[in-house]
Amino acid sequence: MKKKIKYSDEKIGNVEIVKDFLPKPEDLAFKEDTVKVTLNLSKSSIKFFKEIAQKHGSQYQKVIRNLLDRYSSHYSQ
Repeated sequence: MKKKIKYSDEKIGNVEIVKDFLPKPEDLAFKEDTVKVTLNLSKSSIKFFKEIAQKHGSQYQKVIRNLLDRYSSHYSQ
């Protein structure tokens, strides 16, 4: 059973602006050692990554892998 989201008009409170550290999609196509995993993603996300990969002559799995690598590298410091 899914929990229903309840919205209100209350103030959000203190907000922290986080600097955008994610790379541009075209910067996500390079090769590195990998480990195979299974992951379910939304159709819209896969469509986005396939379009980026096709535009830059790469594979969508590599684009997703590079995005995750950069994200984890940013927070591993």
